[in-house]
Amino acid sequence: MASRYCLVFSLAVLIGSLMVVISSASNFNQDFEITWGDGRAKILNNNELLVLFLDRISGSGFQSKYEYLFGKIDMQLKLVPGNSAGTVTAYYLSSKGSAWDEIDFEFLGNLSGDPYTIHTNVYSQGKGDREQQFHLWFDPTTDFHTYSILWNPRSIVFYVDGTPIREFKNLESIGVPFPKDQPMRLHSSLWSADDWATRGGLVKTDWTKAPFIASYRNFNANACIWSSGTSSCTSPSTKGEWLSQEMDLASKQKLKMVQEKFMIYNYCTDTKRFPQGFPKECSRVSEEIRK
Repeated sequence: MASRYCLVFSLAVLIGSLMVVISSASNFNQDFEITWGDGRAKILNNNELLVLFLDRISGSGFQSKYEYLFGKIDMQLKLVPGNSAGTVTAYYLSSKGSAWDEIDFEFLGNLSGDPYTIHTNVYSQGKGDREQQFHLWFDPTTDFHTYSILWNPRSIVFYVDGTPIREFKNLESIGVPFPKDQPMRLHSSLWSADDWATRGGLVKTDWTKAPFIASYRNFNANACIWSSGTSSCTSPSTKGEWLSQEMDLASKQKLKMVQEKFMIYNYCTDTKRFPQGFPKECSRVSEEIRK
């Protein structure tokens, strides 16, 4: 496992020329509201830093004040250090209702020295079950790293420090629902899930290490704000390049490399889970991976 951390990536950071519909750099009071935790979530450093705490009594969380219908969302996170087994830091877009849409990053803690697991999922119309998991090629607890979601009508792409790790394409043409009609807020929370988060629940949270702390900074949203049934992206002048962005060849090569070296679970290869056949999109996912 240590070799994964030692592997040196020669990866260029993806830089987009984006039209900013809303750009919010590190004013957490302006862009977010703390939703739960009874004082365990705090905005510090002149509104430029947000920290979530988890102890034996409760975790904590926050959400964006705005709803978005498509966007490029970036946030820098520094995850829970040390023995973080049983903890989950969730960072995701989600709509409301029983047939909700959702785009998930979840960071599953582990014993000291073991790698964090990134758990990703996409829900459309209340149905998920599209998990892919990865190990990181660096220690995400010693410094801040950027985790991004690109969501446009063509696809959803998950990025780590500008490197794509997963793409979920719009395949409505073959009957696969795609999140495109419901505005979503950005949410994040730190909570205990030691019944499943670390090695399937075999490793429990060590509460003597509490409080557990996750930190956030440098939020940025190039996005279409949804308000009173209307999108802020109503004319060509208010639409960014991200709204029609697709991965180029270099990005696809980076994606393939990450999935070959660091993917540890793919629902599209889990024959025990889908004995009657894989979901429709899996044939397209497999084709992309082989290219």
